[in-house]
Amino acid sequence: MKKYIFELELKVRDYECDLQCVVNNANYQHYLEHARHEFLEHAGANFGELHKQGIDAMVARVEIDYKVSLTSGDRFVVRLNIVREGAKLIFLEDIYRLSDNKLCVKGRVESICVQNGKLTRGELFDEIFAAYLSK
Repeated sequence: MKKYIFELELKVRDYECDLQCVVNNANYQHYLEHARHEFLEHAGANFGELHKQGIDAMVARVEIDYKVSLTSGDRFVVRLNIVREGAKLIFLEDIYRLSDNKLCVKGRVESICVQNGKLTRGELFDEIFAAYLSK
């Protein structure tokens, strides 16, 4: 099994499903975002507090490959890894349905760091995620 540095367990809520009774495609992006925010807090930081300091992580690009649909009541886990690509911090996030460990979604989220309105290399995030980024 692939190694991940963080995981977050969640449950599909009825209102996240569309007329076909499966999770609407847009909600998977919410799941990925929620996992990133929880990971940041796990690493000892908070998006709101960073924003007050003039530091903002922003999504530059999202790629989502949909594999298997989740349905109402499904329990699932978002697992993630991070890598550095130049000025971008890349979150590699996979969503697995817990009942059968099926891969439902593969996500790649490219993020950048802006400090006081100017693009940076995101050195602060290198510090926050030092224990998780490979050298």
